[in-house]
Amino acid sequence: MVSAAEQLEKPLPKPQRDLLGYASARILEALLEGLIALEFLDKGYTRNAAGKTFQAWRALTGALLALEIDKLGKELGNKDKEWLIGKGIPRIPSSRLKSLALLVEKAGYTGYHGYTSIALDLHDYQYHGPDPDLALSRYRSREEAARDTLYLLEKLVNIIEKRAKPKLEWSKKWTKDHEEALQRLRERLASTY
Repeated sequence: MVSAAEQLEKPLPKPQRDLLGYASARILEALLEGLIALEFLDKGYTRNAAGKTFQAWRALTGALLALEIDKLGKELGNKDKEWLIGKGIPRIPSSRLKSLALLVEKAGYTGYHGYTSIALDLHDYQYHGPDPDLALSRYRSREEAARDTLYLLEKLVNIIEKRAKPKLEWSKKWTKDHEEALQRLRERLASTY
């Protein structure tokens, strides 16, 4: 397997030209970011782990939107679909993550919006750390943030395994690197969770 750093530094396919290639790259990114998050967690860097988990979730969101564009296209007007393919999917802006998560949920991913709220809470935690008063962060302690980090990574693995992997396998975009990263993440989570 090519190193995680090499995989994460490759240019992404343009969604306007290759939605499946883009989805495949983002799924691999989500898995690799998840593995990095666990490494940080093991070393006690909870804030960094939260940030990597957020990055993994954003990558997953972009991949799922790309994989489900046909389903979503029926609900969106031409202008919204054009924005989604041209800007929404490639950028996954944090400020629009909740509305993008609602689209993923409309495509049949039950609970996705709620999981995305946890990802955004982890994003806040990355910057503010634990806050016993809950003024700047939704987590009073590192342990609370670590629990949500593991919980969200578990959801990420389940979604990839049950929903994204079959679609990418069918289109021949699931690679040995995907499979190895998924197995490693699943094993690491099983030994940590």
